[in-house]
Amino acid sequence: MWIYLNNKFVTDEEAVISVFDHGFLYGDGVYETIRSYGPRIFMRNEHLSRLFRSATEIGLTIPIPVKNWGDILHEAMIRNDVGTDLQDAYLRITVSRGAGDIGLDPALCSSPTVVVMAKPLVPPASYLYERGVNVIVASTKRNLPHALSPQIKTTNFLNNIQAKREAIAAGAFDSILLNWEQHLTECTISNLFFVMDGTLRTPTLECGLLDGITRNIVIRLAEELNMHVEEGRYTVDQLYRADECFLTNTSMEIMPVTFVDRRPVGDGKPGPLTLKLRAQFVAVRGRF
Repeated sequence: MWIYLNNKFVTDEEAVISVFDHGFLYGDGVYETIRSYGPRIFMRNEHLSRLFRSATEIGLTIPIPVKNWGDILHEAMIRNDVGTDLQDAYLRITVSRGAGDIGLDPALCSSPTVVVMAKPLVPPASYLYERGVNVIVASTKRNLPHALSPQIKTTNFLNNIQAKREAIAAGAFDSILLNWEQHLTECTISNLFFVMDGTLRTPTLECGLLDGITRNIVIRLAEELNMHVEEGRYTVDQLYRADECFLTNTSMEIMPVTFVDRRPVGDGKPGPLTLKLRAQFVAVRGRF
């Protein structure tokens, strides 16, 4: 594998960083995951915009201008033989504070560490879309937004990892995290939607969740299909009464959820609005 590391491409054996890197020591950094459909990078500008926004929020200056990122990402795909008509690409950009003496002061680091990886995208198995997945509500709570803003896509992911550990222990696909007020937020790497009383509902950003790029597309598509969409504060009990439920993120697109805490959602099968949105997403994703 060829990896972009600090202004040049190196092999994976050569792609090493210092043990003094503050990304390693403290989780001090930001990242984005992006996919391609063939050679076309999906929502590239939106992902890069969020990366730079996250970096700004933690006072981190990304040393590569926005205008140069397209070339870097495409070269990463070419070098690794992904992003082709035969193989979609999974891209990850990581920018850490960089190497410096031990301590929390960002000034200890003279320059950020920049890493870009490109590998084959491995989508979820097709049968998961056909039958849906099961999720649980985690006992782990989402970080307080005023303690760590969910709008910063940070490399410090322990909150999500703890919830993922719960899902694995329960044999579930993923966990839903609640916030400090016991309201639904999101899953460990995806946003949450559910249908109740004919309305497509999703937790509002004020509940403490990332403004997912695919989440925004789904809201837009639902409105184009004349579905009633509501962003609000919802409880687990409301989710238990849902007729349909699904998750969204860049790599899996729209994933039906058919069980929550071992309770069937609706009739325990992917619902009609979920299937309609998924079909519409697949049909129009080339325009994004």
